[in-house]
Amino acid sequence: MTKNSSKEYYDLICVGGGIMSANLALLAKMIKPDLNILILERLEAVAKESSAAWNNAGTGHSALCELNYCPEEDDGSVSISKALEICKQFEISKQFWSYLVDKEFIKDPGSFIKKVPHHSWVTGIKNADYLEKRYEAFKEHYMFNTISFTREISKMKEWFPLIMREREEGEVMAASRIERGTEVNYGTLTQQLYKILENEYNTPVKFYQDVEDLDPLENGNWTAIVKDLKSKEKYQIEADHIFIGAGGGALLLLETVEIEEKDGFGGFPVSGEWLVCKNEELISQHNGKVYSKAGPDDPPMSTPHLDTRYIDGKRQLMFGPFAGFSPKFLKEGSNLDLLKSVTFKNIPSMLGAFWHNLPLTKYLVHQVTMSFDDRMDDLRKFVKDAKNEDWEIQVAGQRVQTIKRDEFEGGKLEFGTQIVSGADGKITCLLGASPGASTATKVMLDVLEKAFPELIDKDENLSRLQEIIPYYKKEITKGFFENELKRTTDILNLK
Repeated sequence: MTKNSSKEYYDLICVGGGIMSANLALLAKMIKPDLNILILERLEAVAKESSAAWNNAGTGHSALCELNYCPEEDDGSVSISKALEICKQFEISKQFWSYLVDKEFIKDPGSFIKKVPHHSWVTGIKNADYLEKRYEAFKEHYMFNTISFTREISKMKEWFPLIMREREEGEVMAASRIERGTEVNYGTLTQQLYKILENEYNTPVKFYQDVEDLDPLENGNWTAIVKDLKSKEKYQIEADHIFIGAGGGALLLLETVEIEEKDGFGGFPVSGEWLVCKNEELISQHNGKVYSKAGPDDPPMSTPHLDTRYIDGKRQLMFGPFAGFSPKFLKEGSNLDLLKSVTFKNIPSMLGAFWHNLPLTKYLVHQVTMSFDDRMDDLRKFVKDAKNEDWEIQVAGQRVQTIKRDEFEGGKLEFGTQIVSGADGKITCLLGASPGASTATKVMLDVLEKAFPELIDKDENLSRLQEIIPYYKKEITKGFFENELKRTTDILNLK
């Protein structure tokens, strides 16, 4: 591609120093080391927003415990098709991490991933019946056939004794458990990925750089208009490809891009809070991630869970998430972000999504007005004897709920991640959150296919990617899955 000699030129610019840009840049460098890649981050370090450990759930999202991936159909059956896809995507991430550990790019996998059993736990006859139907569907598939299920309080006391304290034998509840669940510190992982980029591939991150606009050039390339937040100077960089992986800030930058594919996208910011345990004795009594079921009118983001975490070298125990409101699209964003995001082209989407999701609005209003005591009352549905003095509020990350144009409703909420791309793949943008970091490798492979099809189509590069990620473009059979699961379990020390 012809370049403009008056500007710095890069094959790829990644906007945002989070886990998505790290995956994309590292995968691209691994298949074509001479690619000239620049990563721009507006803060002072990588992994400060959504990738930071306190800003996400830390769950290795593989659908082992998250019930919203298994909807109950009109005929009463439970669909596991989405769960299968999410599980496959997380296993792809584990294959990538295993490769990096095997090649000694990452020395200690225990620094970012640990084995923590995943549980689903529900109360009431209807929910217990649903969970048993999910169990019956899961145990027939090789990806989930190690699942256990019980309605017995005595068994649940073995699995998560803290939740079972002061329970009565007559209480109706049910639980499932899969031993191979994981807890992931995505902040630490992201930091290590960028160290690999810098040390092995000469690709450092430039900090305090705010990308304000993206403009097309006549030669098909793009110009990034960047502001140095320290010197306050603005400058331009030319690139063949640009990836917008700026978390909640991605939407605002996408709206500056002159591609029709962006039209109709909007977003609504949702902040988060955890209840974090301060009592070491309680922390030691719980080992697992225990997810329950969202209320009938609550969005998937509201699914409560009591989690064992490993952050800052310490075992932690947290409960949540609780939603809050801030007009910022990033924790370090501006109070004008929401207002700036509203355009003539996304107003119909925003209004349509609002009108057709009034329960979400009701849920958010309720969450915002909750006091500390209200949050503790929610926790006591899990831990009956929870004491106020043992817990404190920790502010979590800021996420933007994606809103997408819809032909019938004007606009609809888009849960999960969404890649928005120009027709030629030169500009790609990632919107959305959960399952987010867990599936970053698979999502960035999709971006690679859109942005660099000429690389993916080469036989030697396909072979290289399949060496790194054995599942890539291959059919996954029972034997293949079981062999790979054992291999990655061994390499990542997850026995």
